[in-house]
Amino acid sequence: MITTSVTLAGVRFKNRVLVASGTYGYGDDTIELVDVAQLGGIVTKSLSMKPRDGNPPPRIVETASGMLNSIGLANIGVHRFIAEKLPFLRTLDTAIIANIAASSIDEYCNVLDALEAEEGIDGYEINVSCPNVKEGGLSFGTNPMMIEEITRRLRSRTRKFLSIKLTPNVTHISEFARAAESAGADALSVINTLIGMAVNIHTRKPKLSTVTGGLSGPAIKPVALAKVYEASKAVKIPVIGIGGIMNADDAIEFLMVGASAVQVGTANYIDPGAGIKIAEGIRVFCESHNLSDVGDLVGSLDAKTEFSAISSWL
Repeated sequence: MITTSVTLAGVRFKNRVLVASGTYGYGDDTIELVDVAQLGGIVTKSLSMKPRDGNPPPRIVETASGMLNSIGLANIGVHRFIAEKLPFLRTLDTAIIANIAASSIDEYCNVLDALEAEEGIDGYEINVSCPNVKEGGLSFGTNPMMIEEITRRLRSRTRKFLSIKLTPNVTHISEFARAAESAGADALSVINTLIGMAVNIHTRKPKLSTVTGGLSGPAIKPVALAKVYEASKAVKIPVIGIGGIMNADDAIEFLMVGASAVQVGTANYIDPGAGIKIAEGIRVFCESHNLSDVGDLVGSLDAKTEFSAISSWL
């Protein structure tokens, strides 16, 4: 029997594969297609204090090996989430992580306070890195002092699992990882999307209404791997790897470079059962390599770092 489960900051995940925020709704969209209880966890769509309509269309564009989105954190607001979505999520035998987005530190606190009073939520992922909103988002995520302040304020309000979702749109992500760790984060979610752009050469206009958007999918996996490797070397808290994971081999790469768990995002649009298949693929890989615990893969990369530029950043 291979051990697939892991406990991070007191939360038990039955396997190390979660579905990423913004790619799986509130967990109830796919119940007729897949058994979502087989996932290690569900990270909800971002929640703000009030409902948000998001950005005007067009807000999704397919690109070579990826997808650009500029959804703009559209969501039903925390109070409708509690009334309409949380009762269903409470029935699932999988970890539920609520993703919180906000335009101010006070809004982060208010949304967390509203959720903290409810049962059925195992922890929080704090989105300080959305590239598609004017207020908050990257203005928070590219300032390590702001990340430290947000983390500290939220840490004082909850004892539940608290993960900070970092942007790759910085020079050295290790600086931001340390800021979140020093303020009390339990984990880091690495990475959010990369800023990207696509142009219609016939109309000479950008393909997204907001000109730029967030690039996800296989195209960003090499960047994500490097950021996860750097972050995991910089801190002692767990790093959850995200970015272009389409199959079990991709996920295993993330575990080997230091991720304690992974999130599957864009692949869910192709196959809502991708996360479940990836979790099973990891288990089969461990079985074929005589590993008794998926955790044996974490940080198992055999790398000589004396010639690596990353070493000078840590």
